[in-house]
Amino acid sequence: MTKKQLIFIKGTKEGLVLRLDDQCSYAELLDELTKKVSDEGFEGQAEVLLHLGYRYCNDEQTKEIISCVQQTEHLRVTKIQSEVMTVEDCNRRLLENQSETYVGIVRSGQIITALGDLVVVGDVNPNGRVVAGGNIFVLGRLKGIAHAGSSGNKEAVIAASWLEATHLIIDNVVETMTDELTVLSEHPEMECAYLHTNGSIAIDRLQDLRLLRPNLSTFKGGS
Repeated sequence: MTKKQLIFIKGTKEGLVLRLDDQCSYAELLDELTKKVSDEGFEGQAEVLLHLGYRYCNDEQTKEIISCVQQTEHLRVTKIQSEVMTVEDCNRRLLENQSETYVGIVRSGQIITALGDLVVVGDVNPNGRVVAGGNIFVLGRLKGIAHAGSSGNKEAVIAASWLEATHLIIDNVVETMTDELTVLSEHPEMECAYLHTNGSIAIDRLQDLRLLRPNLSTFKGGS
């Protein structure tokens, strides 16, 4: 009887994908992975994406699998994918996908926070601060501090009717709106800020947001 293959290896332009069987026992998987990694004869240095499928692994098991793969100096695990989500992660994502609306002026020293997206209908005055795990939309003048993607969302954006913020923060990237940047932003009305692929915060026209973040729109239909 032919033994079922438990580890599938695929090469991509980014490196290797190791797809692990999610039906066998954990002990069988680890044993097979150990043999596969040691017998395959890898050369050079390859980045590895581990795909766990529908297998749930706790932190200790995940570390054990990574350690098993990296027992050869030729492989380095850079990303792990799983189809399984914990209840805690599920609840967190639900909260992050919700929008909260604040109507009024965010005054100096005041801090408004939201787990998901934050919509402010009003101005954010200097030294006022708005913080969101998701995106920030200000229907007014943003003249204070805005921190979007505070929970680690690098795709988050900050959009405002009038973008004159003193500080823009997305994820953990901080941009101080110096006089030079203010000059570059000659028409601060209807603009948005986002993390550019070069890792810095960029400012663009609000009209370009649909091209910069096409997944932002959840509306279906229309033309």
